[in-house]
Formats: sequence, structure tokens, C-alpha cells
Amino acid sequence: MLTSNLEDYLECIYRLREESGLVSVTDIADRMGVRAPSVTRAVKKLAREGYLFYEKYRGIALTPEGERTGRFFSDRHETLRQLLLVIGVRDVADRVVEGIEHYIDGRNLGRIKSFLGRVKG
Repeated sequence: MLTSNLEDYLECIYRLREESGLVSVTDIADRMGVRAPSVTRAVKKLAREGYLFYEKYRGIALTPEGERTGRFFSDRHETLRQLLLVIGVRDVADRVVEGIEHYIDGRNLGRIKSFLGRVKG
């Protein structure tokens, strides 16, 4: 089981890979506003858990499990953000999502998506 901190790293790596194809420790540090040694520790943990391929100075790649899990985290984040925008929580939506996203499982995420489909449809 990943900690919320490692979930955030994996989500960030997934999004960076989607945007540019390549992901480095520096890219992650810049995006998350943390120092490179913190990123390196997280990346090594994610690699040990089977989510990443990582070799020092060679970049970071997602394993199939990392791809699937990173996609889920990214989708969960965006779905919750959309929910907050629909209910009028605009000015603090991103901050609120960061606080609640780690508590929503796939079943409840599906319920939220279904609700958003009815409201937006």
C-alpha cells in the first residue's frame, strides 16, 4: 500500500510522462516544489514496489503497474476537481482535492463520475 506522499509522486510522474514523454528527478522536484534528494528517495521506493524503472542519471519509466496506478491517481484527482467545480468550490478546488483525494477508492470514484455524468449531461 502506498502512502499518500508516494501516491502524489506517482501521479506527478504519470502526468509528466503524459505531457513530455520523459521524466527526470529534476522535473519532478520542480513540479512538486521539493528538493531532488526527496524525489530520489521516493523514486527508489516506488521502484522497489514495482511501479517504476529507475536508473540513476538515466531517467524514470513507469512499469505496467505504475502506468495503471498513475492513471487511476490522475483520473481520481481530475474527477474530484471537476466535482468541486460543479458544486461551486472554485477558488480552493486544487487545494481541497489534495486534501481529500487519498480517501476515495475506485468504487466511490465511480459513483462520483456517474453523478458528474448526470449533472453535466
